Amino acid sequence: MQPAATAASFTTHVLKDGDSFLVANAYGDIEGDSDGLFHDDTRLLSVSRLRIAGSRPEMLSAAVTRDNVFFVAHLTNRPLPPLGVDPVASGLLHVSRTRFLSGNRMYERLRFHNYGLQPVRAPLRFDYAADFRDMFEVRGCVRAERGQLLPVAVAEDSLAFSYRGLDGRLRHSVVAFSRCPASIDAGGAVFDLELPSGAHDELFIEVGLVAQDPPSLQRYRNAAAHARHRMRARLRRGARVRSTGPLFADWMQRSRADLALLTSDLATGPYPYAGIPWFSTPFGRDAVITSLQVLWLNPGMARGVLSFLAQHQAHESSAFLDSAPGKIMHETRKGEMATLRELPFGLYYGGVDTTPLFVMLAGAHARRTGDLDFIDRLWPALRAATDWIERTCDASPFGLLDYERGADSGLSNQGWKDSSDSVFHADGRIPAGPIALVEVQGYAYAALLAMSGLARRRGDEERAAHWQARARRLQAAVERHFWMPERGYYGIALDGEGALCRVRASNAGHLLYVGLPEPARAAQAAAQLLAPDFASGWGLRTLAEGEARYNPMSYHNGSVWPHDTALCAAGIARCGDREGALRLLRAMFETASHFDMRLPELFCGFARKHGNVPVSYPVACLPQAWAAGAAFMLLQACLGVEVDGHDGVIRVQRPSLPLGVDQVSIRRLEVGEREVDLVFQRSGGHVLAFTEGRDAGRVPVHAL
Repeated sequence: MQPAATAASFTTHVLKDGDSFLVANAYGDIEGDSDGLFHDDTRLLSVSRLRIAGSRPEMLSAAVTRDNVFFVAHLTNRPLPPLGVDPVASGLLHVSRTRFLSGNRMYERLRFHNYGLQPVRAPLRFDYAADFRDMFEVRGCVRAERGQLLPVAVAEDSLAFSYRGLDGRLRHSVVAFSRCPASIDAGGAVFDLELPSGAHDELFIEVGLVAQDPPSLQRYRNAAAHARHRMRARLRRGARVRSTGPLFADWMQRSRADLALLTSDLATGPYPYAGIPWFSTPFGRDAVITSLQVLWLNPGMARGVLSFLAQHQAHESSAFLDSAPGKIMHETRKGEMATLRELPFGLYYGGVDTTPLFVMLAGAHARRTGDLDFIDRLWPALRAATDWIERTCDASPFGLLDYERGADSGLSNQGWKDSSDSVFHADGRIPAGPIALVEVQGYAYAALLAMSGLARRRGDEERAAHWQARARRLQAAVERHFWMPERGYYGIALDGEGALCRVRASNAGHLLYVGLPEPARAAQAAAQLLAPDFASGWGLRTLAEGEARYNPMSYHNGSVWPHDTALCAAGIARCGDREGALRLLRAMFETASHFDMRLPELFCGFARKHGNVPVSYPVACLPQAWAAGAAFMLLQACLGVEVDGHDGVIRVQRPSLPLGVDQVSIRRLEVGEREVDLVFQRSGGHVLAFTEGRDAGRVPVHAL
């Protein structure tokens, strides 16, 4: 009888490289629920299981290395059947199981060492299956029909799984072993392990799209070196955060490693995929916000994101795709269901906020780097995006940037809170469209101001004045339509009839981030965000406690999203409340300490009480790009730092450091063509900021 499952058996570990990723449990097994080996939104392995003499091994430990390259599990045997008089005791056979991904291929090495005084003989059974399910099927979509699973091709040292999709494409998954097993069939292979006392053995396994040379130690070493080299190259991008607080430094390092893991090197440059497992693909909104979070440290990510999104900008109108000329994509997928247009997400534009965020990011990148040549190349895409914003606002009777999905297959809500129940009236009613979200108006306002500033630098005063006037009109419309004087806060949305959804949600905090509200209202909104209705003690709830539909266990109506907390914290700091931002950074840091120094996509919004811990949300992505990036946006908000690439200066306004951290240094910070180390040092009751390094004397720090 198998013992009860331990907590470790339910812990998942992830690896990613390019368009492939792996989700497995702590034993290294794939059991076929939401885990698996995936490539291009298709599951290539739905089962991968190791059994020793018919039993699951005993867990010793499991982890992914800090650079996110290798998964390593240490296992041992349960009692084995008797060889002669006595059975082999448990805990004598050590099994080291190491995996990594490289070049759309999974490499695995198993090492066996007999620490017992007698020989070990045991059958090793490896079970495999490949269901080739589309990611949306794994997420729960039910298809009317599927393609054909072909017979498994069984060779003496490999298994080849194949599937002919309804799209006519033939997909393969090949499992190969470094030596021939004792027996092999369509469901797996058996190896007869025979180890004298003190002896060891190795087995290499590869899983890929096609058959290659047989697995071997040399192939494993070469691929491992390549994988490690590529990850190190990604980790070297941008400035590094160092601090005197060991745990705080660990959080920064882990967040940086997660961003490196999620970043794919596309033809247009580095691009952070949204998250594993559900969103390991290019998303527009997520990538833009992640780029904004780390822009002060790594502007190269923003450049890659802007280039990719400009290349995939819409040029035609489609109700099914929710596209229109000038719109920036929301999501792209490569799976069978997207290819067959069973869903619109092959190249989908149903995000109302991605287009203004794209323009915002371009303006912020120009300020950060001073690179106007890049803006010149991007200008046609920026003009088209801004034209779409203006056309949409002009079509609204209220002058607002609104949305209404073009087809029933698309997303009903098209802001960042895109679940079907995330926008509602104070009594819980779902409003009629078109819907104008409050934070989207802030993004559009910032986009128009960004275009005004860029036009002015390009010498086009007429367009600069036009976009500035449009931004001011939009600002006035927001203040007129969204402010709730009786509640001292902004409502979440305006419905199609012009009725305000008088609901207090975190969305309004994004207005503070872009600086839209007039100062007195901004201060009131910031104070409410920091009050217990929103502030759980672990972060900011997406919906204030007490509002209709509030549920701390919901996806968008009371949970805590780290990226949302970070944007609100940056807005609170912009209002002048540096201590409020510091409180939120501390809350997020303490949350991360309960998740192995890694912030999840979201977690439940239960209030923090003495002795409790943050409560996980069951299907949250971990890691998630904008959750990892939140650490850096929170830190920037507390340090009050801005890098001006146009003028070649660093501006610092009333910096604060977290409790227990007396120094933070930003190593190899690029400022125009120069590079410095920017240091924040606690001294008495103040925090001083200064530069070090070769170019320190040529990069001034302006205290505001």
